[in-house]
Amino acid sequence: MPKRFVLTASEFPDLPRFYAGLDLAETLTVASQQLHGTINPQGTLRTAVRLAVHILPGAEHAGISVIERGPRAESTRRTVAWTDDVVRSAESGHAVDAQPPYWADLWTAPVVRMEDSEADDGGRALSALGLRSALSLRLRADKRRLTVLTAYARKPRVFDEMATRIGRLFTAHVSLALDAASEREQLTEAMRTRDLIGQATGILMERLDMDAAEAFESLVRASQRENIKLRDLARRIVDSHGTGS
Repeated sequence: MPKRFVLTASEFPDLPRFYAGLDLAETLTVASQQLHGTINPQGTLRTAVRLAVHILPGAEHAGISVIERGPRAESTRRTVAWTDDVVRSAESGHAVDAQPPYWADLWTAPVVRMEDSEADDGGRALSALGLRSALSLRLRADKRRLTVLTAYARKPRVFDEMATRIGRLFTAHVSLALDAASEREQLTEAMRTRDLIGQATGILMERLDMDAAEAFESLVRASQRENIKLRDLARRIVDSHGTGS
């Protein structure tokens, strides 16, 4: 009989329990709904790590990190979402070049598995925290930055091929939800910026007795002259108007 993966109903009541290979599509569909229900990218990331420990077979902890290459090819890591303090310790932002091949391989491979941290030269930090297995899956990648979801377990050789396949399917949903959340955030910011510039233009029309086109042109010229973003200049004008100065 396939191994059964039990999901905690209290945290994600809509997530069904499933056997590996059965009802996985339904589980991922519900997970996708949870991910797309978030209001911003950070919320998507937080939801993703909580879902990961429910969906990935054997996962006990999960975190999402951003790995960046510096100008001299050194790499640093910062954790942007985590399930608990164990993950924050495991992904504490130290230079990752000192931990090959586990993190270095992620630049060229979409998935990296650590079978047993006690037997891996790059796994000493994880072993010290009681974490024996790790499964890392890329969410985003370009020449200088990786966004990686990593699941951890306290026993060795936990993450097999099935866990890897499920992980890749899950991270595909996470990536889509993250892109959608980023687009929503950008759209919201654009609308806020438009409203802010509109308010600043109205204030200039009143102060300088000019029409809308003239006020906007004046705002643009001031932005260029002071080398400040139009949005920031508009906010300054609106804030000063609000204080009566």
